[in-house]
Amino acid sequence: MSNEADKQQVHTLLPGSTIGILGGGQLGRMMANAGSAMGYRFIALDPVVDSPTGQVAEQIVAAYDDREAARELAKRSDVITYEFENVDADVAAMLMEESYVPQGSKLLHTTQHRLREKQAIEAAGVRVAPYREIRSVEELREAVAAFGTPCVLKTAMGGYDGKGQWVIRSAGEIEEAYETLSRAKVQLVLEQFIRFDKELSVIAARSPQGEIKAFPVAENIHVDNILHLSIVPARISAELQREAERLAMRIAEGLGVVGLIAVELFVTAEGELFVNELAPRPHNSGHYTMEACRTSQFEQHVRAVCNLPLGDTALLTPVVMVNVLGQHVEPLLELTSRQDEAAKRLKVAPKLHLYGKKEAVYKRKMGHVNVLAENIDAALSWIEETTIWKV
Repeated sequence: MSNEADKQQVHTLLPGSTIGILGGGQLGRMMANAGSAMGYRFIALDPVVDSPTGQVAEQIVAAYDDREAARELAKRSDVITYEFENVDADVAAMLMEESYVPQGSKLLHTTQHRLREKQAIEAAGVRVAPYREIRSVEELREAVAAFGTPCVLKTAMGGYDGKGQWVIRSAGEIEEAYETLSRAKVQLVLEQFIRFDKELSVIAARSPQGEIKAFPVAENIHVDNILHLSIVPARISAELQREAERLAMRIAEGLGVVGLIAVELFVTAEGELFVNELAPRPHNSGHYTMEACRTSQFEQHVRAVCNLPLGDTALLTPVVMVNVLGQHVEPLLELTSRQDEAAKRLKVAPKLHLYGKKEAVYKRKMGHVNVLAENIDAALSWIEETTIWKV
């Protein structure tokens, strides 16, 4: 096995053990909820007092790069995992020496940096969009001329939900794009724009023993660079679904993943698949698994890092996951307080998940709804008819 965690003695941690989480956001909260049902205890390290995870588990309030706080987390945990990839990799590496971190720090080091990530994907034998490292505005001009417009300039580190990137649509934007993104003082990468038909994602899990399973492919729709809908089953051919799952499992194996890896893909009109990004953790587009699959992505992650046999990933029902942003909370709560006639008529079952964030900020992810239905069209109709997501 290729993962650096293999240098540590692999442990099988049974229910009753304590799982430490670097990060205290909504992913940690849902992980703790799933694992607590299995009998595990949880403690999170996060700088935000009363974080989403801290509301359902113990919490150490400290900065992510606080080494003493990380050591305290290690003392109180049997195994340590992380809920988002921007955890300080040096802290993760230190914990590798002093505690059990089956995911290791190497995968963090890779996925925190777009250039390293792309090289690792290619090394696993999977295609990514053509790209170039950009070190000057002159190199950017040359790369734009080679790729054509539109193309996408991104910071190699940081950035999410559309931040840290600039879609260059004409040569006149080159200098401004370079000047704006170079302020981050990190490497830049230019990606050729893939004219895609659909955006997809696959969540794959791998245990320290090398067992790998993939969840069904999600078809994702973004609005303003923020995930809006995940539709499952994805509206693609069965053959393409199998290929997307196969690529995700190949990446999990090639990168020696322990836990979850979310693989985001583009599919072209010709049916070609290109990997866009990776996330070594539970993922927004996998929230549909909470009610719609035999095993949720959060339970699966716990199973993987604790070295238990992985759960069945079969889809039980068609589902559409819709994100709840700050502007959606008030109308959604109003709908929750009364009889939902549209849900009755369409025979759908909306399942609400709110994350316990204190302030409903515009465009901030506050929760999600899994709309379980007899078919995808019924779930999409409910989302349309509620008008909540038109706000």
